[in-house]
Amino acid sequence: MKVLPFLSLPPRLPRLPGPRLSTALLGATVLELVVLTGHLAAYPFGLTQERIPQQRAPEQRPGPPLLPASPAADRPVVLLHGFIDNRSVFLLLRRALTRQGRRHLASLNYSPLTRDLRTAAELLGRHVEEICARTGQREVDIVGHSLGGLIARYYVQRLGGDRRVRTLVTLGTPHGGTAVAPGAGLHPIVRQMRGGSPLIEELRLPAPGCRTRFVSFWSELDQVMVPVGTACVDHPDLDAVNVRVTGIGHLALPVHPAVAAAVREALESQEAQEALETREGAGPSTGTSSVA
Repeated sequence: MKVLPFLSLPPRLPRLPGPRLSTALLGATVLELVVLTGHLAAYPFGLTQERIPQQRAPEQRPGPPLLPASPAADRPVVLLHGFIDNRSVFLLLRRALTRQGRRHLASLNYSPLTRDLRTAAELLGRHVEEICARTGQREVDIVGHSLGGLIARYYVQRLGGDRRVRTLVTLGTPHGGTAVAPGAGLHPIVRQMRGGSPLIEELRLPAPGCRTRFVSFWSELDQVMVPVGTACVDHPDLDAVNVRVTGIGHLALPVHPAVAAAVREALESQEAQEALETREGAGPSTGTSSVA
């Protein structure tokens, strides 16, 4: 499996020396409750699809031409939420990316009534094509939380989305399937996130020549990912790095400032990434780094 060297991440937040797991878990649980409370307050504001700014199309043209690969600031970022959620979960991350200078941001909603992840992946593909046509860009970056990351991976790996997606960042996504999936016996799309499901096995199939770069953030305190390592990308054909996040749980991944800073860095320019890959002395890597 080809993996990238360690990402150059922001400094870690101060931590007490040698914290016991029980103490860390308690702190993460409290933070999860705080995040959940805040998200419930913001949830109604994300129920509708994002309004697309109207742009005057050039006269006598079917659409703007696609530009060559562009700097990071011009490349659109697509944000895709998790199960029974909506675009409001990315309020803070969107703000952080805007401050970074990203000019094209799109937060997409998909229906919780969707019964097949493949259908959601096809819808994502249509949205990506619309975004590229509207902005004139050839590629996008995608950030997906939980199920959103799995939908984006299916689009990239199985539907040819790698020609459009330069970098896919996933936050707490069950790449290997999770043993803990709320409502797994009730909702078909959640059953697809179980380990050993036909869809998870489909993602294990060969993907030679996949052009998308994967950056997967996982936390040892993520109670939704069982085992926690399931949130790591482990595929011999994929160009991937797995970033370990400490001290926070599943719901906090899209809103934690240290994670947001690391996501911004993961969406760096292609030139900077190439320099990172060829850094002098960079030997074999486990594909794992840390943040928070």
